[in-house]
Amino acid sequence: MQNDVATTGVCSSEFVNGSRDVWSCKDSDSLSADHLVIMVHGILGSSSDWKFGAEQFVKRLPDKVFVHCSERNLSKLTLDGVDVMGERVAKEILDVIQEKPNLRKISFVAHSVGGLVTRYAIGRLYRPPKEEAKEDKSGNECKEEPRGTIGGLEAMNFITVATPHLGSRGNKQVPFLFGVTAFEKVASCVIHLIFRRTGRHLFLTDDDEGKPPLLKRMLEDYDEFYFMSALRLFKRRVLYSNVGYDHIVGWRTSSIRRDSELPKWEQSLNETYPHIVYEEHCKASDVDQSETISMEDDGSSDKLEEELVKGLSRVSWEKIDVSFHSIRQRSAAHSVIQVKDEAIHTEGADVIQHMIDHFLT
Repeated sequence: MQNDVATTGVCSSEFVNGSRDVWSCKDSDSLSADHLVIMVHGILGSSSDWKFGAEQFVKRLPDKVFVHCSERNLSKLTLDGVDVMGERVAKEILDVIQEKPNLRKISFVAHSVGGLVTRYAIGRLYRPPKEEAKEDKSGNECKEEPRGTIGGLEAMNFITVATPHLGSRGNKQVPFLFGVTAFEKVASCVIHLIFRRTGRHLFLTDDDEGKPPLLKRMLEDYDEFYFMSALRLFKRRVLYSNVGYDHIVGWRTSSIRRDSELPKWEQSLNETYPHIVYEEHCKASDVDQSETISMEDDGSSDKLEEELVKGLSRVSWEKIDVSFHSIRQRSAAHSVIQVKDEAIHTEGADVIQHMIDHFLT
C-alpha cells in the first residue's frame, strides 16, 4: 500500500490491487466522515480515471465523505461481462464496509459501462427492510415505514456519467458508427471479438441459457437479485450525458430518452457550470411492470430499447445534459466529462463541481 499526503489536505492510499482510497488528512474530518462514495471506472479503465473527481469530493466535503475508487475490474477485466464485473464490485464494497465500521451512508459515481456494473452490484448488495415496531407515548403500537439498505448502509446518491443504459445496439447509440444501419448490424455480430462478453451485453446479443439479454433482466427483481428495488432505494438518481461529440456512448442511451424526448438546448450562460446546457427532473412513470418485462424479444432493437426506456422510467431521474462543443478537446467528450486525465480533460471540472454542489450528504 502506498500513501500520499497532499498539501491540499487530501490523503490517499493506493493498494497493490490498484484500488484507491481518498479522505481528508485532518483527523477530526476523517473520523466524522460516515458517507462512503464508490467511484467506478469504465471499460479498459482504472481507479486513476476518477483521481481528480475523488480528490474534489474530499476537498469540498472533507468531514462528510470517504471515497473508494474501485479497481476489481482493471483494464481487460472489464471485458468479462457486466454481471461478472458487478459481482466483483459487490464483494469489493462489502470488504470496504467491513474495514470501516463507522460508515452509515453510501453513494455511487460511475462512468460509462461502470454505470451498468454498478446497477448490477447494488442489485446484489440490496438488503430487504426489517420490520420493526415502535411504540408511541400513548402506548399504541405504530410502525415506521421500513427501508432496505445497500450492504447495510443508507442509499443516498446514484450517479452515472455517459453510461449506455439502453445498450449500444442500433439506432445511433454508438456515434462512431455514424448511424449507418449496415455498420450497426456488422458491429452487433463482431463486437464480442473485440469486447468479448461485455460487448454481447452492451449490444444485447447475449442469451445465457436461453435467457433474455442481461440489461432486460436488470429491469426487475428475481431470485437473489434486487435490481429495481435497489435502484428505487436511492434518494437521488442522476444521469450526466454528453449531447454530442461522445463517440462511444450516444446522448439517448446515456440519458434514458426516446429520440423524440431529446430536448433542444442552448449554449450555457452559467459561469459556474459553463458546460451544463440542460437540466430535467423526471418523475417516475406508472408503467405496468408486467407489461415492461413480458414482451417477447423479436430481435428488434427498437422494441428492446422501448422496453428498457419504460422499465428504467419506473423510477425518477435527474437528467443533466452536457456540451463540450466549444472546447478544443471536444472529440474526447467521453473522457472530458469525468476529467479522466486532469492535464488534458480539465474542461470537465465544472461537471464534477455540479455533482458535488447537488450531492446529498
